[in-house]
Parts: sequence; C-alpha cells; structure tokens
Amino acid sequence: MRVFEFILRRLLTAVFVLIGVSVITFSISHVVPTDPAALYLGSTKARPEDLERIRAKLGLDRPLPVQYAIYMKDLMRGDLGTSIATKRPVLQELTDRLPATLELLFVGMFIATLIGVPLGVLSARWQGTWADMFVRIISIVGVSMPAFYLGLLMQILFFRNLHLFPLSGRVDSDLRFTNPIDPLTSFFLLDSFLTLNWVAFKDVFLHLILPAFTLAAYPIGLIARMNRAAMLEVLGQDYIRTARAYGVQQWIITYRYALKNAISPTLTVIGLTVAYALTGTFFVEVIFNWPGLGLFTVRSLLALDYPAIMGMTLLGASGYVIINLIVDLLQTTIDPRIRLK
Repeated sequence: MRVFEFILRRLLTAVFVLIGVSVITFSISHVVPTDPAALYLGSTKARPEDLERIRAKLGLDRPLPVQYAIYMKDLMRGDLGTSIATKRPVLQELTDRLPATLELLFVGMFIATLIGVPLGVLSARWQGTWADMFVRIISIVGVSMPAFYLGLLMQILFFRNLHLFPLSGRVDSDLRFTNPIDPLTSFFLLDSFLTLNWVAFKDVFLHLILPAFTLAAYPIGLIARMNRAAMLEVLGQDYIRTARAYGVQQWIITYRYALKNAISPTLTVIGLTVAYALTGTFFVEVIFNWPGLGLFTVRSLLALDYPAIMGMTLLGASGYVIINLIVDLLQTTIDPRIRLK
C-alpha cells in the first residue's frame, strides 16, 4: 500500500511538472518571429486570404492564452496537434519513430552499463595502479568527447578505412526486398530474432553498433566514475575489513558485499543517464541518419514546427518523470535501508 501511495503521489506531482513544461515551451515556441501559416503552406508569398484561412484553421488568430487552453483541451484527448512540416498528426509521427529511438537507447545503455560498472569495480579494486589510471583516462575521454565528433571519427575509421560497419541508417535499403522484417514490435533487432530472420538480424545488428557505441561513450565514463567513487567508499567500511580478516575470498568481498552496497548511487546515475540519452540522441541520430525522434525533432526545430516541438518536449519530460520513478522503486528493492516516504 505504501508503494501505491508513493507512485500516486509522484504521478500527481508529475502533472504539475508537465503543466509547467508545457506553459514554458508553448510560450517560447509562439514568440519566435515567424509565421506558422506561411510555413504550413510552404511558401512565404502565399495570398493573404490563404494565410488568414490557415491561421483560422490552426487557431493562430486567437489570443495566446486561448490557444494554450485549446491545446491543453486537445491534449487531454490525446491530440498533440498536426505537424506543420509533415501535415500529419504529431502523435502518429512520434509513435512511428519512438521504436527506433528506444532500440538505439536500450542497446546503447546496455553497452554502457555492461562496460561502465565493471570498469568502476576494476578501478576501485586496483586503486592507484595502471589499471586505475587507464579507467580514469577512459572515463574522462568518454565524458569529454562530443557525440557528434566521436560519431564522425567512428564513421571514418570503421566505415571508410576498415569497411567493417555500415555508414548510416537502420537497415540496408535492399533488405525490404530480399529479407523483409515482419513488424511485430517495430524493434527491428527483436523482430528479426523472433521471426528467425538471421540475415536481417545481422544487418540490423551491424547498423546498430556504431551509433550505439557513440551514444554509450558518455554514459560509460559517467557510470565508471560514479561506481568507482561508491566502491572506494564501501571498501573502506569496517565490515569489509572484517571480512578480509576472516579470510573471505576477494571476489566475494568485491562483488557480493561491496558492489551490492555501492550500486545504489550508480543506479541513480544510470537512470538519469537513460533520461538524458532519451533527448541526447539528437546528434547521434543526425550523424547516422537514424530515423528516430532525434532526427525528427531536429528537422522540426529547423522548420519551426511548434506542434512537433511541443509534442517531443512533453514526451521527453514524461520520460524523465517515469525513469526517475522506476529508479526510486528499484533502489528500495536493491537496498532495504531505503524507505519510500
């Protein structure tokens, strides 16, 4: 019952957060000096009567508070408006591109966690040695390297020079004719695996490697540094010294005692990094021409497509809220000392 109350209280708080985000984003998007009606028509030399007709259709002829009230009323019905650039419902645009972004995000964060946590353990276990220095250098490079620059370097190295991985895209263009993927979940890697389409699975996997590692570079450095700091603090505790005095094997002390108690702050960082990466895939998707939310949002920003910008902003804010809630619940499961209030 306490968990249910905690979730309900957090969701109620999230409502006010999302309302605040919507007010700020709506206000900023409507003070930009541009004419959405002309953008909708695709011409700056449209006839005045056509511009007035489109302004009335989009509700742009009404005061800004009234426009916001209408937008929120439609939002309550699940209507995010119509994209000015594509003339399609924003909700449909987001749902069509969300699986591609989530697939890239999940694979990237899986790689980051799989590499970052062991690196942090290694660095803390061998503090002051060459291994510790190596991990710290890798962490600093990962955190400092811009995603767009790293992505370009990886394309030059692994595509142009070594010819190991594809340059961009989610799949090869010929795949839909030779080995089409049945869209069971719209996650191509999972769909090709479930349908035993191994040719498509290999192609999707190869296309994922470069953008996923580019996306994972920053989280790897952040997770490794946080896990190292948490592990060093735990390894200095009295119960760890007692375990060593009793002759407990070092790997048991490191992974069963120390890592279990040090993973809580690392889990928080992983959760925040996932939320950051949800909106931080923009550069990666643009560099690798990945057909996800990031590429759509960048194009919407360049086209000043305010309904699409509003929809993506609210989606990103909702992602932050949900991921933070999941992290808090996981922390209470891993660490019994944490209580929900």
